[in-house]
Amino acid sequence: MTMSLKTLLAIVGATDAQTEIKSAIQLAVENSAHLSILVVGAALQPVTVEYPVTTAWIDQVQKETDALQKIRLQAEGLCRTNDISFDVDCLYEDLFLLESSIGMRSMYADIVSIGHGLRADAELRRTVVAATIFDSRTPLLLVPNAGTASLKPTNVLVAWNSRPEAANAAKAALELLIAAEEVHLVLVDPDGTYFKSGDEPGADFAAFLARHGVKIVVEQLASGGRRTEEVLLRRMRELGCDMIVMGAYGHSRLRERIFGGVTASILEDCDTPVLMAR
Repeated sequence: MTMSLKTLLAIVGATDAQTEIKSAIQLAVENSAHLSILVVGAALQPVTVEYPVTTAWIDQVQKETDALQKIRLQAEGLCRTNDISFDVDCLYEDLFLLESSIGMRSMYADIVSIGHGLRADAELRRTVVAATIFDSRTPLLLVPNAGTASLKPTNVLVAWNSRPEAANAAKAALELLIAAEEVHLVLVDPDGTYFKSGDEPGADFAAFLARHGVKIVVEQLASGGRRTEEVLLRRMRELGCDMIVMGAYGHSRLRERIFGGVTASILEDCDTPVLMAR
């Protein structure tokens, strides 16, 4: 799947919503795409049927609902001001229903974007990632803290480990990789056995990308005991990359989704846009 962007779905929460809406509008304008904005919140669950608590619960639910509706109106106003094709909706549901609804909406988008404000909420972050990357298999763009991102990067780091998730992420980003001035296929502690990575780790996939016109360089890095994500982020900064492309990894659907290792660290905090797919 290559990235021909006609519909962008931006998911925003109650934190830093205006910044993330403006970033989504910039992405839509940059790509002449339709922008769908989904304002989401995890519905507060009642913990008891005692009357005073129930009254407080109703008041809190109303307060959170009103806050999300206010963000929805702000989003509509900003989109009209920028004269773009758009639609805005609001979802306030329990996490199970929220995942289902977001997954359904994601199927009708070329890419989904989330900003740092939503990512700071662990429950919403897990729900959105599960719904997009794992349920609908739609690429997810992580917008950094600064609130700016571009889908026309000039210098890209592709995290490679010879797994299908990494290959699918690179294929999803193929159009932007072709357009980039530099692409670095980076392997950390590669396994050189034939059935893992081939005789020369990274060479086969680099050749695949090169045939598409990607200006690719393969880099094999030793971790030296550091975590893989630390090595990747340090190299990204050294190279001056303006995007990371990587696969997403997680546990079985039969278990609680807790994203470990590289995926979790990148999801929680990265100062460069990250395109993640599975």
